[in-house]
Amino acid sequence: MPHIPRPRTADLVAGATVALVLVPQSLAYASVAGLPPERGLLAALLPPVVGGVLGSSRYLHTGPTAMTALLTFGALSTVAVPGSDAYIGLAIALALIVGIVRVGIGLLRWGGIVYLMSQTVVIGFASAASLLIIGSQVAPALGTTSRHPNPLIGAAIALAEPTNWNPGSVAIAVATGAIVFTARRIHPLIPGALIAVAALTAVSVAVGFGGAVLGAISVPLPLANVTLPFESTPSLLLPAFVIAVVGFAEPAAIARRYATLDREAWDPDREFVGQGAANLAAAVSGSFPVGGSFGRTALARLAGARTRWTFVATSAAIAVALVLLPLLAALPVAVLAAIVIAAIALDVDLRSFRFYWQVARLQFGVAAFTFLATIVTAPHIERGILLGVAAAVAAHLWRENRVHAGAAMDGSTLHLRPRGVLYFGSAHRLEQAFIRQLSLHREAERLVVHLDGLGRIDVTGAIALRRLLDDAIEAGLSVEILDVPIQARRIVDRVLGRHLAAAPTPND
Repeated sequence: MPHIPRPRTADLVAGATVALVLVPQSLAYASVAGLPPERGLLAALLPPVVGGVLGSSRYLHTGPTAMTALLTFGALSTVAVPGSDAYIGLAIALALIVGIVRVGIGLLRWGGIVYLMSQTVVIGFASAASLLIIGSQVAPALGTTSRHPNPLIGAAIALAEPTNWNPGSVAIAVATGAIVFTARRIHPLIPGALIAVAALTAVSVAVGFGGAVLGAISVPLPLANVTLPFESTPSLLLPAFVIAVVGFAEPAAIARRYATLDREAWDPDREFVGQGAANLAAAVSGSFPVGGSFGRTALARLAGARTRWTFVATSAAIAVALVLLPLLAALPVAVLAAIVIAAIALDVDLRSFRFYWQVARLQFGVAAFTFLATIVTAPHIERGILLGVAAAVAAHLWRENRVHAGAAMDGSTLHLRPRGVLYFGSAHRLEQAFIRQLSLHREAERLVVHLDGLGRIDVTGAIALRRLLDDAIEAGLSVEILDVPIQARRIVDRVLGRHLAAAPTPND
């Protein structure tokens, strides 16, 4: 029987500390997803303990995140009216499909798929998504409503109409931001968002706030009055796959980082299973897709979390919060909007864009294209990342197709040094460079080809090189291959073995 460690006081305190942050975040992220606020707390009830216990990392905290909330809104907002029973049913179905996809990836041991996602694509998408999340909350923070499906355009429209702003909502949003940022500066463990919720709810009651508030809230039974729209499943498959894979990038990075710091093993396949099970738990709870949170995970570790009892403590605290939920009826909506903006404001990664511009212009182009594609395709931002992946693949193929052939004469010997990757897609490039160099050095009597500049050689590339060398011999040159890289020795021996030693000229 596996050893189950006893709960440590520090783990229980850390779990409760995470819950203090998770309660206001879950309410806010539910609004980003287009769902009633109580659905956010349902998304925070079971997923932390299910994902934490079944996953590979003993730190990774699972629950509602801004990214999965925005992806959920993008997938569903054009299919059903946000907040409606049909919309809630679609969100639950989406969480169910995401869970099945992730569990399937883990059980099939395809967890390495997360490493195939280009970092430039992730940076471009995440930065654009952060701006879209902020844009989606501008109108609620101003006390107005958004009138455009693209959050940034909706934010621009709201900002351009100051006569429609609610002064009280604006003041409350500013006060919320001040509380959150001040608490963050004093100490990361101070739950600024929760303090803002409690304080400004009290202010709302005291002054009779006339702006938008949450209103009467009851704790729903998880699947009560919900019909799962199985007929809409085909339209959910693509966004579900994007959420399952792209939404795993952040928790994977978090889990790998802390595993490295603690010198522990980390298994992406098991983590996929854990994150998938957490989404199944979210569906059973009657909520929406969930993911791993970098901020809450870092907070738990800072608070002293070391075992999985932390997740149990967090879920228990959320259960208590659900009972107290009706007390938040007077909470101004602007508070939740400001909490989201404050949480996401630092996620727009401009430094990485500057770094890519300085060291790799092609990768900068991929990141910038993904960023723009995500902005333009909003609210269907899953299309943005698919376009980004296509751009990354195209950039990779373009770069791989570039084979250079440096040349130098030594007496009557022409030395050729091809550089790049020699495979079926770049073989024609080598042929062009090869013929060009021979035409420029007609006086050459001997040809030596150095292969140490080639990173990889596949069978098609080796055959193409053999054909070129055979043509050179027929043209009257003696041919020799030198500096074969270790990784290509096997294929070169089999395809080009007779050229590894100096070949006699046809006149000998």
